[in-house]
Amino acid sequence: MKDLKDKNVIVTGASGGIGNSIIKKFSENGSNILASGTRVEKLEELKTKFKNVKILPFDISQNDKIEDFIDNATNELNGKLDCIVNNAGITKDNLAIRMNFDEWKKVIDVNLSSTFLLIIFAIKKMLKNKSGKIINITSVVGHTGNLGQSNYTASKAGVIAMSKSLAIEYAKKNINVNCISPGFIKTAMTDKLDEKFKEVIVSKIPSARLGEPEDVANAVLFLASSQSDYINGETLHVNGGMYMAWQKKFLNY
Repeated sequence: MKDLKDKNVIVTGASGGIGNSIIKKFSENGSNILASGTRVEKLEELKTKFKNVKILPFDISQNDKIEDFIDNATNELNGKLDCIVNNAGITKDNLAIRMNFDEWKKVIDVNLSSTFLLIIFAIKKMLKNKSGKIINITSVVGHTGNLGQSNYTASKAGVIAMSKSLAIEYAKKNINVNCISPGFIKTAMTDKLDEKFKEVIVSKIPSARLGEPEDVANAVLFLASSQSDYINGETLHVNGGMYMAWQKKFLNY
């Protein structure tokens, strides 16, 4: 997409499979990218592998340092921020009656509260540009719920609702806030799943396959481009029809 050339983009959670694909897509389209994450060696690989990539290791759980992170990241991008992709997140799965409060709070703090702070400080930069794109990576389970993930599903549902409110607040400032809800995507995490369990998952997906990280990255690219300028406060589902099938089964749509 030609309009992404020379755009300045921050991507958190860049060291994972989905983050890697997002970096690749932006690089191929000539964007200037600040890749962030906690695995320094993976970030170094991104810097070597793709063009126009700068790196800034950061753990988004450090809430008190997020403003400095956005300042430093924007400075690395020559003082202008056009887009931020909030891809970082954690899980601490457990059945609700076995989940301790620390497991609940940690996931909410990182996935919801830290994302809120990243957005707010990014918006302050974007207001100077009089435009901006904010893309939050959520999850299909933020819509459906999931066994053993009451903390994670709550955090992702919270991001979705928060994004709608922020979209309303800043639409007149030409800032778009949207979400992408991936389903089961091929990553290092899904590679560890038992093959029989993966077969069960695939059987519930109308497209009859797991998603590729590139599927999510393509959606990110669209929401970052001018082609999505009139889309705000929305969630783009990238799950091979899994959410649609769930609605049909449980909600009788």
